[in-house]
Amino acid sequence: MYDVVLLTLGSERDAPGGCGNGGACCGGATGADTDPTSQTTAGQADTDLTNTGHTDTGRTDVEQCATERPRVPVLACADALNARGARVETVTARSDAEIDAVLARFDGPARPDGLTWPDSDSKTRLVVATASDGQLRAVLRRLVRRYAPAPSRRPADLPANRTLPDLPPVAVLPLDPARGGTHRDLAAQLGLPRDPAAVAAAVLDGKPRRLDLLRNDGGSVTLDGALLGAADDAGRPLHWRARVEVDDAILTDGAEPLLACAVGNAGGYATLDDVTLLTAPDPADGKVEVAVAVPVVVRSAWGRKRVRLEVRRARGRAVSVLPREGKVPYLDDGVEGELTRKRSWWIEPGAWAVWSI
Repeated sequence: MYDVVLLTLGSERDAPGGCGNGGACCGGATGADTDPTSQTTAGQADTDLTNTGHTDTGRTDVEQCATERPRVPVLACADALNARGARVETVTARSDAEIDAVLARFDGPARPDGLTWPDSDSKTRLVVATASDGQLRAVLRRLVRRYAPAPSRRPADLPANRTLPDLPPVAVLPLDPARGGTHRDLAAQLGLPRDPAAVAAAVLDGKPRRLDLLRNDGGSVTLDGALLGAADDAGRPLHWRARVEVDDAILTDGAEPLLACAVGNAGGYATLDDVTLLTAPDPADGKVEVAVAVPVVVRSAWGRKRVRLEVRRARGRAVSVLPREGKVPYLDDGVEGELTRKRSWWIEPGAWAVWSI
């Protein structure tokens, strides 16, 4: 029978401001995402959460983020797993180090080249209880940090279109029922079970469903997508400029104003208000879909000016966004940040997986 680890990070209910390194544990942006002086490379990842906890209230954000007691869905999932004979352990991670201690259980046998690789025959299974997609992303980011080799140590058995091996499958236990409705989280988009007993069944009886992963040169990952741009206090979109390239296609050279740019692995940012940005985002097709919304001034037959919104789209393996002026706010898997320098995302086909019936 399987050993199952039920991993909880921190509840957004307990710490809306996030925890640790910009809130990575609770789903907030990491320092690599927000610090313009950070030069984290694609082969690196964020620093430990415990290095930068704020202490304004007399305790670190890591402590604020921690959930003292398992949430009801976690207990229900544990009961369902125990009823099937699984050996269950519940873990609340208050730092990256504690997440890493859980992930170390998936290490495979020592390789001749000295790399740490996941054990494809592991009898341990992981359930991540998430209050947001950002929390799931935090765990995947730590998996990438653990198993992605440095470019100088790239092994011959790594696929040509990948920079990391197949990551261990994870099961997703959503903690917020509302995100399965109008505010659809990634689990809802993927059609994953939300009921704790159904999640337990997927862990024990399901099969891995492999999905694409977006890595970026800020040292993080994206599971769903990113939306760049901002609005004023009245909700009106603000203009900004950036050069946006998808493979060899240039969607905008940075000379014209933009209202939004969507980078989509899945469909979380497919629409903005009533505007369709992404038409067919698919988290398993090996492509990233990118769209920019450009306001274009046109004249009617009577010479009157009006603004038409032009949406340009492209699909490919990689995208880069180079801001031309100031800071560009963004959401990445629901995590807020500001882009001040060039950011590149690239697709890792089938790099991660979820347990699914």
